Amino acid sequence: MSSSGSWTAKDNKAFERALAVYDKDTPDRWYNVARAVGGKTPDEVKRHYELLLRDVGYIESGQVPFPKYKKNGGSN
Repeated sequence: MSSSGSWTAKDNKAFERALAVYDKDTPDRWYNVARAVGGKTPDEVKRHYELLLRDVGYIESGQVPFPKYKKNGGSN
């Protein structure tokens, strides 16, 4: 279990799965998502979701450039 302030890759994967199960119409959504993630409060998972929505908005509006990945020697 991680500390409440940091999110591991495992936490994020559990968060993604929980969002797929508990949609916006689910009663006590954030409580259920927090239980599925483990080690987080309902307020923490709701805030994490709000930050995710903000970041997606930035990406979709072009405010965040796509990263430039190095080519890995494959045939291009």
